[in-house]
Amino acid sequence: MTTSYDLVIRGGTVGSATGSFAANVAVKDGRIAAVGQGLPAGAREIDATGKLVLPGGIDTHAHVEQVSAGGLLNADTFESATTSAAFGGNTTLISFAAQHRGSDLRKVVDDYAALAKRGALIDYAFHLIVANPDAKTIQTDLPALIGEGHASIKIFMTYDLIKIDDEPLLDLLLTARKNRALVCVHAENHGMIAWMGKKLVEKGYVAPKYHAISHPRGSEPEAFNRLITAAELLDQPIMIFHVSTAEGAAVIRQARGRGLKVFAETCPQYLFLTKQDLDKPGLEGAKWMCSPPPREAADQDALWQALALGDIQTVSSDHAPYRFDETGKLSAGPNPNFKQIANGLPGLEVRLPLLFDALVSKGRPEFAGRGLEAFVELTATAPASLYNLPNKGALLPGYDADIAIWDPQKTVTITDEAMHDLTGFTPFAGRSVTGWPERVIRRGEEIVADGAVKASPGSGRWLGRKGGWAAEPTGRLVADMDPATNFGAKLL
Repeated sequence: MTTSYDLVIRGGTVGSATGSFAANVAVKDGRIAAVGQGLPAGAREIDATGKLVLPGGIDTHAHVEQVSAGGLLNADTFESATTSAAFGGNTTLISFAAQHRGSDLRKVVDDYAALAKRGALIDYAFHLIVANPDAKTIQTDLPALIGEGHASIKIFMTYDLIKIDDEPLLDLLLTARKNRALVCVHAENHGMIAWMGKKLVEKGYVAPKYHAISHPRGSEPEAFNRLITAAELLDQPIMIFHVSTAEGAAVIRQARGRGLKVFAETCPQYLFLTKQDLDKPGLEGAKWMCSPPPREAADQDALWQALALGDIQTVSSDHAPYRFDETGKLSAGPNPNFKQIANGLPGLEVRLPLLFDALVSKGRPEFAGRGLEAFVELTATAPASLYNLPNKGALLPGYDADIAIWDPQKTVTITDEAMHDLTGFTPFAGRSVTGWPERVIRRGEEIVADGAVKASPGSGRWLGRKGGWAAEPTGRLVADMDPATNFGAKLL
């Protein structure tokens, strides 16, 4: 007897960005073949009774096997990072091919692609970090690479060794517009941060907790406004990374209210941590150092509200794994000041459980009973739409069979030892969450089950994303501005 399907998942509740319903999910040749009741038998079947059957998570901001501007290689390989991501319910990742000053962007991408091809267990794409905006990069390499499927650019408005000033920022925005790529930005006011850091160190305020003070709140909305103004001049879509303050969220809300192509993300560190987490004895607070830093409880509430309103469309991990030893956080020696400590937190594995616990298990009041729908939207459907990830982000016929089966009743206490990345710690250790992914399927293949990884390194696929602006998650088309109202876009 032949079977119609390779796999049928029966008895579960299927979740989507618009609702949930009891249904079976059938898989054939790595794709969703059918969603419904009474489906024929599959060659293999999974009983998902009492479980949630959800799209695999998409983490669109993770630093993997990447050398920092200061020359420090982070802790994870593609194999370790994507293993950790898979255990956390993720099936797709976007990391960074990072150019440094003086380096050739084409070579950077080729070398980085070789690392991913060798190690990745889940599907992946790259953002192109541009730190050397010379003529070859802007006029030759970027247009070619965007055309080949690397349709997003990342730039920094701060950090001495990689920051992009206003005029080259405009050059990059124009190149992105001409080739219809998305520009993603770490936007903080560099002068404020550099000045505050110097003053604090001069006065002997050097402990990790002062890192939070060295990034003034105003550095975020100022940079947001400057970036948005530049993007508006050229009618270019932008994604503002890791929003941390209420003021920053308000700037984004105002810009989107004017119809501008401004999108944004935040991260678990800004939803669940505050600057008080950096205030630990000795250097322990270094484990909680990231940029921008965690802020205040009031900022957490403002960010949740911005997510509920759609001002911020997705939540990424900004996974930046540096070990708490001489290879990572303490690379400058045993007694570094906060300016000498590598910034970044691990988060690939716990992003989804933290969000599931908050949105679904606890039911954040801002989402008015639609926590499961918001969870799917923020972690799968919206990222796929915003970043033009083909056939990802939903359990629909014809889409890739990227599926996470969640036990909504399982309570887990997060520990350092349970993590599968190579950082050696998690800043969320000790927190208990309810809801955990117990089986993860990538393109129809079970890659995590029974507490073990089943996939082999290199089995993940690169996802080409051609230039072109898709619809917003809300369905509103990202269309060109009327040239009559924007002479910069018209003339250039």
